[in-house]
Amino acid sequence: MNSKPPLPVRPVRPSQPSFPWHHFTMRFTATPRGARLARHLAGERLDAWGVAYGSDAHDALTLIVSELAANAVSHGLVPGRDFRLRLSAEGATVRVEVTDTRGESVPALVEPSDELEGGRGLLLVAALADRWGWYPCEDGPGKTVWAVLGVPSP
Repeated sequence: MNSKPPLPVRPVRPSQPSFPWHHFTMRFTATPRGARLARHLAGERLDAWGVAYGSDAHDALTLIVSELAANAVSHGLVPGRDFRLRLSAEGATVRVEVTDTRGESVPALVEPSDELEGGRGLLLVAALADRWGWYPCEDGPGKTVWAVLGVPSP
């Protein structure tokens, strides 16, 4: 009897992201290295959830994470304190939240200037996200800046 071994089963990537519910939370050191790691891990998590690397949604979401994490490092830094990244997905919507421990430094959109080196991060977030905002932390000092993006069908 000649029997062939069965072919390996490959996972099938869904053609349309539809998130029953996913959640990811992690703390990072409030350093440029921590911000880079947050972006990297967010990108991996999004891909695992069906938001494929190289897609417009993946690029937009990782840029949002990058800008919010960089702002937490630049404007929300309290020495010795971390920032927290939280990603959640439900339906076809992804929410990004970055929490730092500096509540007195509130985010605001400002017109870019040739004299200022920075100040464009929140403008990028506002342009890429469907909605964004911030709220003060309820369980301690600090604030959470959030952005929401609907993930279209591929």
